[in-house]
Amino acid sequence: MKKLAVVLMLLAVVALLAPAAFAQEAGAKGGSGHTGLLAIAAGLGMGLAAFGGAFGQGRVAAAACEGMARNPGAGGAIRAAMILGLVFVETLSLLTFVIAIVLYLKM
Repeated sequence: MKKLAVVLMLLAVVALLAPAAFAQEAGAKGGSGHTGLLAIAAGLGMGLAAFGGAFGQGRVAAAACEGMARNPGAGGAIRAAMILGLVFVETLSLLTFVIAIVLYLKM
């Protein structure tokens, strides 16, 4: 419980400090001045989505295999639910990829 409180406190600090990073002037460039930050955001977003998607897909497949091992008669229903779950997890990763491409094109 203490670790959760520390993580939530760190997230609150990051959420409070993030607007300050975007509040500064663009400088002499005339553009937005945030192209480097957009590239970092796109890269971090894709990295987190890839990690989360792979972790989620591994857990879904492991649970489905365990379910089929315990009850082989329900293998068809478990397999269908597993494929549907994998589609949802992969969709989130692909949507993050689309957002990263949009951020990249904004630069």
